[in-house]
Amino acid sequence: MAQPTYEWRPPERGWREQDLFDLPEDGNRYEIIEGSLHVTPPAGYGHHELADLIRIALGVTAPTGWRPIREAGLRTPGGNLIPDVTVLKPSAPADGMWADPADVALVVEVESPNSRRHDRFIKPALYAEAGIPHYWRVERGDFGPVVYRYQLVKDVHYDLLGTVGPDDPVPVDEPWPMRLDPGAWPR
Repeated sequence: MAQPTYEWRPPERGWREQDLFDLPEDGNRYEIIEGSLHVTPPAGYGHHELADLIRIALGVTAPTGWRPIREAGLRTPGGNLIPDVTVLKPSAPADGMWADPADVALVVEVESPNSRRHDRFIKPALYAEAGIPHYWRVERGDFGPVVYRYQLVKDVHYDLLGTVGPDDPVPVDEPWPMRLDPGAWPR
């Protein structure tokens, strides 16, 4: 068993954003939720490919100044999260590592076996608390990706706007008017 090449200890208090900079760049996703460190192992190629295609589809339709970003850090009241895709508003700073929720119009999570519980229950509550107006959760179905579209209600929770499957592309208004077509993404 390989030994770490550095000495590492968890903080003697709750985890904070600056602690993330001391962690290894090993492919794991490190997030902080309510002062606790959450580690998710690297996702598979299919997960990354689908997230890239969603980012590209959003980017092709984005109005000037809007930026879909893969794995951008997001500050939330309860910590630091890393959505699979984050859509930054034109008012967002041009460069950075951790986005402010006020600069985010949409977050997208591509569900995988290692992230299912977080993507369905924990992260939506934290995104809602942060005031993110829209949340999409994408599942890989037997016949292609299915997008569950949510909208923030009264800055408290998300209501389901609807689902979009690979055989039913529809026009949507979030984060801007566009045609959402999961059938154009890989199966």
